[in-house]
Amino acid sequence: MFKNHPKGLLGAALSNMGERFGFYIMMAILILFLEFKFDFVGTPYGGLIYSIFYALIYVLALAGGFIADRTKKYKGTITMGLILMMIGYLIIAWPTPTPAPQKTLTLVITCFGLFAIAFGNGMFKGNLQAIVGQLYDNNPQYEERRTIGYQIFYMFINVGAMFAPVLAVGLRNWVVSSQGYAFNSDLPALCNEFISNSAAMTQEALARFSALAVEVGNKLPGLNEFAHDYLSVFVRGYHYSFAIAIFAMMISFVIFMANKKKFPNPSKKVKSADTRDMDIAEIRQRIYALFAVFFVVIFFWFSFHQNGVTLTKFANDYTQLDGMVLDLGFTQLKGAELFQSFNPLFVVFLTPIIIGFFGWLRAKGKEPSIPRKIGIGMGIAACAFIVMAIFSYGLPSTAQRMAEGGLDSALRVTPWLLIGTYFILTVAELFISPLGLAFVSKVAPPNMQGVMQGAWLSATAIGNQLLFIGTIFYNSLPIWATWTLFVAACLISMGTMLGMVKWLERVTK
Repeated sequence: MFKNHPKGLLGAALSNMGERFGFYIMMAILILFLEFKFDFVGTPYGGLIYSIFYALIYVLALAGGFIADRTKKYKGTITMGLILMMIGYLIIAWPTPTPAPQKTLTLVITCFGLFAIAFGNGMFKGNLQAIVGQLYDNNPQYEERRTIGYQIFYMFINVGAMFAPVLAVGLRNWVVSSQGYAFNSDLPALCNEFISNSAAMTQEALARFSALAVEVGNKLPGLNEFAHDYLSVFVRGYHYSFAIAIFAMMISFVIFMANKKKFPNPSKKVKSADTRDMDIAEIRQRIYALFAVFFVVIFFWFSFHQNGVTLTKFANDYTQLDGMVLDLGFTQLKGAELFQSFNPLFVVFLTPIIIGFFGWLRAKGKEPSIPRKIGIGMGIAACAFIVMAIFSYGLPSTAQRMAEGGLDSALRVTPWLLIGTYFILTVAELFISPLGLAFVSKVAPPNMQGVMQGAWLSATAIGNQLLFIGTIFYNSLPIWATWTLFVAACLISMGTMLGMVKWLERVTK
């Protein structure tokens, strides 16, 4: 697979696996952790913190690229990013009490840890991608395989991500079972509701809470004691899951340091005849083209990254989790977080197929340009949310579900709905994300590689900052209407992108 590519590609991909591992642990559990830890269920606050965090992960890549471009120390910036991420994960992994006796202070400490992870990621991510681009700049014999190289890089870094949600769920459920309880996806929200204001709970919700307490193995004298204990145990499992990411980051750190001398430095770019003759007008056109693409993909990321927010909430609230249980003896793999394994699994499975498909089109002289592929990918993403809207029609709203204390398993949708949705979204992602990285690497002026990679990630940041809008709609509208919002966003971005294709193709020739 790596035979016809620069030697440093494998080392770069392995260095990035730890970051992806932590990223997918956060995507799997962060929204549920925030809602259960700080009693944010039914409010937009958990979604708002989540969206700010994921926006910072990407917007700070622009700052990381600027630091590396100015200091010319790309490798040193990447190293500091890895260290900062480890510190951030350590802060949020520390098992503070739940419910928090000092809620505001605990929330501030948690947000500080999230900021450390985001800043470290910003210093790491874009600059490592710039190094991958430099591998091809320094080895012009591989230039024609640059796009395939980024696709391989993107596939390989998702290998670790496949296992991140599985390990997080397994550890969380082991903590719950070790205290004599069984897992139930509705109970943390009901525990919070009972602790904060049991008098306001409906009779249906109280009855369901009492029945579930017995079902999961309550041995405590009263419901209040049970609510505090079950919630504390459940969230403690999330804290321990964050700790797994620390070990993954340490492995990435060791791999990067072992390969550090082998990696090129984008500040020492080997200039071809084309880049030497690049005039101001051409540089300006390239920057315009890049920012046009950056603007359009905002709408894709706003929709795609709902996989860590509204789609995760949907998995917890409306999906038959009993249909996805694997008993390992010492723990059960069961929970909404498991669905986050399907995206990286499909990335690894589908990447060779997509590469082969594009190669077949190339041999026939019919391969679409990168801008056209990105537009097609946005249309594919719209199809995923159309599927969600159709099969969510008729489900009770969030307010109705909470008033009833949750949904019985018989009223929930099949897990295959989300699995199919993630499959379609992954196909869309492979038409956009790795190809977008290759597009930026190819089009960016030689002295702006780090900044332009950071700008690509900043476009993702803006899309992520809008994620909380999905939470607001999820809490206030029929579920099918929430998915329709994302259908519209993807179709608008597809139309805009395809309308600019001819201009973008001229610029990139």
